[in-house]
Amino acid sequence: MGTVTPADPHPAFLADKGARVFVAGHRGLVGSAVLRRLLALGFTDVVVRTHAELDLTRQAAVEAFFAAERPRYVVLAAAKVGGIHANSAFPADFIAANLQIQTNVVDAALRCGSVRKLLFLGSSCIYPKFAPQPIPEGSLLSGPLEPTNEWYAVAKIAGIKMCQAYRIQHGLDAVSAMPTNLYGPQDNFHLENSHVLPALIRRFHEAKATDAPEVVVWGSGSPLREFLHVDDLADAVIFLMDQYSGLEHVNVGSGSEVTIKELAELVKEVVGFQGKLVWDSTKPDGTPRKLMDSSKIHGMGWKPKVPLKEGLVETYKWYVESVIADKK
Repeated sequence: MGTVTPADPHPAFLADKGARVFVAGHRGLVGSAVLRRLLALGFTDVVVRTHAELDLTRQAAVEAFFAAERPRYVVLAAAKVGGIHANSAFPADFIAANLQIQTNVVDAALRCGSVRKLLFLGSSCIYPKFAPQPIPEGSLLSGPLEPTNEWYAVAKIAGIKMCQAYRIQHGLDAVSAMPTNLYGPQDNFHLENSHVLPALIRRFHEAKATDAPEVVVWGSGSPLREFLHVDDLADAVIFLMDQYSGLEHVNVGSGSEVTIKELAELVKEVVGFQGKLVWDSTKPDGTPRKLMDSSKIHGMGWKPKVPLKEGLVETYKWYVESVIADKK
């Protein structure tokens, strides 16, 4: 007779909606989307803490929180993030804070004894500056990083490796997801620290509000970029929590590209700016192409659902209602 393998006694994530889920970083772009998705799916015991309530860089505080709350699942979306200027000006802050957050949360998740699964969120900047396009998961640590954000990238790489190490040595079911460029509600629209898409939304909105004749955008508009709505990422996080338990990190992208020129024209249309769009080709373009190879998660059955224009309309609506309205 053959050996009978006992069934996993634990229910799958989506069948365990009464379990306690800790979403770390619930006020950020990613964490807020994950929180919305969990509540929409009917999860009844989602635990969150603001930075003022729980400083994740403080080991004793994190250990006390896990010992008291004993979550069954953890989504680690908390991180210190910023644009090129912030990364260049505060490299110590970016590497130290992110290493502290990851180390404290992953280690406490193991030590408290209640955590059944943890998902760590990283970023596409973990890959080498000159990685092959589209970028497969196997490109990790195959070449030098982009110097402008290497402090953040090194911390995120350490997070991936920590999840792998805790899986190998301790059997902790810790998985990692690496999203592409994200956008959506709760994005950062700061004038200096925002990424390309929220920066374009803000600039076109302000030009429209002041009846400016033109908006000048850096570069030629030729670089290609990939964008994923944060609600699609939240859906992918739920999917991986439910379906994936593996050592290798997983890319999460849309699989489609748009030129910066096409993106700017689309934002101009969505915002309703009637002036001219001018390209300053004396300014740098940046990386010509940055596309993630998301065939692994697509092959598992997950696909993004939010078309770029539809997502931009929703994001601009949120910006006007939440960011602009708050300033008045």
